[in-house]
Amino acid sequence: MTDTVAVTLVGIFGITGSLLVLASAIAMFRVRDALSRINVFSPSTGLGLPLIVAAAYVYDFHADGFSWGSLLMAAVAVLCLIIVSSVGSNTLSRSSVLSGQPVYRKTAPNRLARPPRGVIDNDPEAPEGPAHRD
Repeated sequence: MTDTVAVTLVGIFGITGSLLVLASAIAMFRVRDALSRINVFSPSTGLGLPLIVAAAYVYDFHADGFSWGSLLMAAVAVLCLIIVSSVGSNTLSRSSVLSGQPVYRKTAPNRLARPPRGVIDNDPEAPEGPAHRD
């Protein structure tokens, strides 16, 4: 791999990944509720950080040559970033909803405010009777 190709790939991967992380960080300040912040941060951890890992691997490949160890380390890092991102986002979202964190009123569609179609969601604390049914 020539120096020009390596520097170009490292620059493209590194700058693109860094810009995705920066854009996600800026967007986190603009949204109003916890669910939207979690949603906005997902592209950063799902695509931005793996691109930065790819840039580091291309740099290592150019500097030291091919190594199964560094390839395995980069592959495991990308796989772990994707797994941790999805599990972490899901867990944070569920805990945000279950804790009663308010959802911004202009979030549309706000499907968390009502049960899905076809599901009967009875309030266990509501008094019995036909006047209180939905």
